[in-house]
Amino acid sequence: MQIDPTARIAQGAIIGEGVEIGPYVIVGEKVRIGAYTKIGAFVVVEGQVEVGAHCFIGCHSVIGTPPQDVSYRGEETKVVIGDRTILREFVTIHRATGEGKMTHLGEDCFIMAYCHIAHNCFLGNGVTMANAAMLAGYVVVDDWATLGGLAGVHQFVHVGKLCMVGGMSKVVMDVPPYTLVDGHPARIFGLNRIGMKRRGIPEEKRETVKKIYTMLYRSGIPIHKALEELKKSSYDPALVEEIITFFTQSKRGIVRWVSGEVNNVEEDAPFSW
Repeated sequence: MQIDPTARIAQGAIIGEGVEIGPYVIVGEKVRIGAYTKIGAFVVVEGQVEVGAHCFIGCHSVIGTPPQDVSYRGEETKVVIGDRTILREFVTIHRATGEGKMTHLGEDCFIMAYCHIAHNCFLGNGVTMANAAMLAGYVVVDDWATLGGLAGVHQFVHVGKLCMVGGMSKVVMDVPPYTLVDGHPARIFGLNRIGMKRRGIPEEKRETVKKIYTMLYRSGIPIHKALEELKKSSYDPALVEEIITFFTQSKRGIVRWVSGEVNNVEEDAPFSW
C-alpha cells in the first residue's frame, strides 16, 4: 500500500492490497477499499462504503455522506461501488435513506467530474455520466446507458439499457431501452444504433429493436394495445419481454417520441394508460 502521511485512515477501515491513497484523504472506520484502487487528494469516504478493486476516485470527491433527504434519520445505510469503476474529480455519492438500503454503482462505470449520484440510486454496469450530470434520489440507470454533460434526471426515473441521454437534458419520465433522448423535457429522437453496434449487438437484433419500436410508436394505435400485439409477435421473445416489462412497470410514464427535427415538438402516439 502507498498511503500519504497526511491521510487520515480510521481504525477499523479495511484497505486492500496495493491501494494508493493521496494527500489529505479521510477514510472512515466502516469503509472497505478493494485491492489496487487509487484515491486522489482531499477525498472523503465515510459511512458504510464498499469500493471494489481497481477503481479510481479523483481528488475532492465525497463518497458515503448522509443523503440530502429530509426523511433521513441517521439509520444505517451504505454505498457499494463495483470493480474498475472510475470517479473523476468532485464527484459526490450519498448513502441511502431507509434502514439497510444502499446506493449502488456497478462495475466498469465512468463517472466524470462534478457528477452527483443521490441516495438510493442504482446504476448497472458500464454506465457513463459526463461532466456535471446529476441523478436525484431513487433513480435507476441500466447497463451501458450514457448521460451527457449537465443532464438532470428526476427522482424515481428509470433509464433503460444502452440509452443515450443528450447533454443538458431534463429527464422527468422513464427512458425505454436502446433509445436516444434529448431536450427540455427530454423526448425520444431515435434509437441508439451506434451504441448497440459498439456493444456487439448483432444487426438482426438491432433490426428487431427497430421493428418493435415502430410497432409501439408508429402503428397508429395506443401503446397499451400495441404492447398486446407485441406479445403475439414472432420477434425475439427475450427482447420483447425486456421492452414490454420496461413499459408495463413504468411508474412515471414513458418519454414521448418526437417526429422530425430536434426543434419540432410534435408528438407521435404519446404513451399513456
